[in-house]
Amino acid sequence: MNVFSTAFKAVFAGLVAVTLSACVGDSNAQSATGPATKEAPAVPTAATQRFALPDFAPLVERYGPAVVNVQVTERAQNVSEGREGDQGEDPFQDFFKRFGIPAPQFGPHGGGGNPQPTHGEGSGFIVTPDGYILTNAHVVADAESLIVRMTDRREFTAKVVGIDQRTDVAVIKIDPKGPLPIVRIGNPASLKAGEWVLAIGSPFGFENSATAGIVSAIGRSLPGEDGNGYVPFIQTDVPVNPGNSGGPLFNMQGEVVGINSQIFSRTGGYMGLSFAIPIDVAMDVREQLIKTGHVTRGRIGVTIQDVNAQLAESFGLDRPRGALVSSVQTGSPGEKAGLQPGDVIIAVNGHPIERSQELPAIIARVKPGTDTQLAVWRGGKEQAIGVRVALMDEHQVKTAFHKGQNGDDEESHISHLGIAVRPLAPQEKQQAETDGNLVVEHVSGPAAAAGVQPGDIILGVNGKRVKSMEELQTAAKIAGKNPALLIQRENAQIFVPLRLS
Repeated sequence: MNVFSTAFKAVFAGLVAVTLSACVGDSNAQSATGPATKEAPAVPTAATQRFALPDFAPLVERYGPAVVNVQVTERAQNVSEGREGDQGEDPFQDFFKRFGIPAPQFGPHGGGGNPQPTHGEGSGFIVTPDGYILTNAHVVADAESLIVRMTDRREFTAKVVGIDQRTDVAVIKIDPKGPLPIVRIGNPASLKAGEWVLAIGSPFGFENSATAGIVSAIGRSLPGEDGNGYVPFIQTDVPVNPGNSGGPLFNMQGEVVGINSQIFSRTGGYMGLSFAIPIDVAMDVREQLIKTGHVTRGRIGVTIQDVNAQLAESFGLDRPRGALVSSVQTGSPGEKAGLQPGDVIIAVNGHPIERSQELPAIIARVKPGTDTQLAVWRGGKEQAIGVRVALMDEHQVKTAFHKGQNGDDEESHISHLGIAVRPLAPQEKQQAETDGNLVVEHVSGPAAAAGVQPGDIILGVNGKRVKSMEELQTAAKIAGKNPALLIQRENAQIFVPLRLS
């Protein structure tokens, strides 16, 4: 007998003794005073009911039949073709993984031989009685054929209606002989952290499996994946695994609030962090894919970054909020509207922007050609700027530059910032494709601690553009203890706040 079982028996015996003693005491008290009045059973209070675990059975019974298993056959691949993501090491490969289709195997033992079709599976859910189904783009992107299986064991051949890689949303269609069960669509904007949610899908091929958890956070922006700036992900701790991809995320009212899409994993399996596409984003994509076969998005042509506590102090904000404009594209709607690096966009059409990752998703959903009102923080006060949203070019490519080196040029040391800069030669400016004039030669102290690097091009301080070393020194002096340097590095511009003592 082990120690734990022995200890348990001892505790149990003690509890029994205490219980018997209490019962004897009650009996003696009744014999001395006469029959005791029988008390009414306790009525559950709001407090006790509030902590009861939820019952998901009615929800699964009602909406489970609208969740389907998607069987995928992909085209045969040669070993040399590989698969997207197989080449090289993605620094985020272990961090965020989409799930649904296993990696292809070649030959009878997965190592050479003739190329074989790849088989995989995911999940989906029916949104219209005539057979439109939502799933993930990565589930069906390379499909040669699709089979949809329902809980009543019916099977349908499906066709792909449209795919949107940026949001990882796809629409597929089956042709039933009669109306199909459908899900109810909810409002993800009403979700709160800590709220119970339920996922139904086909993890590892186990069809119509239900798993539950809570909302961990909302409005998440994920690194290392194309298009994540356009999806404010719902983070949950709902257990989801390969095969759940494309399945619905339900709230306690039985409404779909998201599509399970990605997980944090170092093993390929569930590790406590799951991410779902908000259903309003998916339904907007669905409508456009069905109508036109593609998705249009709005753009205003600015590069933004998040506002931390140091940047908020540098720009005179009451607290960290909004999206800080670090660059404005030439000829873009933002430039035409008068937006400048150093502006902080704090609202769009009256909708507050708390974090920078909220802005791309909001602007992307504005119909191109629409006039939009921005609330912008500039020069210590708020002002309204109107901008006409343009159509996003899905194939825009930025060109990186190679920084020049010329250690013989004149340098200017700004000791309290910890940087030494020199003027850029005309040839270097042309190569860097920059309108900046000053390049960082050496860094130390506050600049080094903040991440400024040799080769960075200094464009401004706290939103004020600088063209010469004298202007840089003057702007740094005016900024006092809260300077934020606007730098250009490779093909990006970013504000870097310096912490001065």
